[in-house]
Amino acid sequence: MSFLNRLFGGASSAGHPLVSPADYKTRYVEDAAPHTLVDVRTAEEFSAGYIPGAINVSLQELQQKMNRIPKDKPVIVYCRSGNRSAFAANMLMQAGYTEVYDLGGIIEWARQGMPISL
Repeated sequence: MSFLNRLFGGASSAGHPLVSPADYKTRYVEDAAPHTLVDVRTAEEFSAGYIPGAINVSLQELQQKMNRIPKDKPVIVYCRSGNRSAFAANMLMQAGYTEVYDLGGIIEWARQGMPISL
């Protein structure tokens, strides 16, 4: 098991690494590690609340708008429940992104008391 997999809690069954809300908060928020946080929900879902610092590129538009997501730093994706983010993580990895982590869903993020911007 690689260091990153141990740090971020392993890989999903699809092969992309997972990151828990607590680990994301520690590494990327508190430690201010450079990254791009991508919300792959629809614009309507995003406008109802999102994780601070996220950009919105819906899963439906991800293929056409990948140029908005830099390849030179880690990319963390999330959605509502974790299904679309898993698909998005795989799409990004197939497109040549090397550091892609799946945060899962904003539902679990909120359940753990993490902040949401409106």
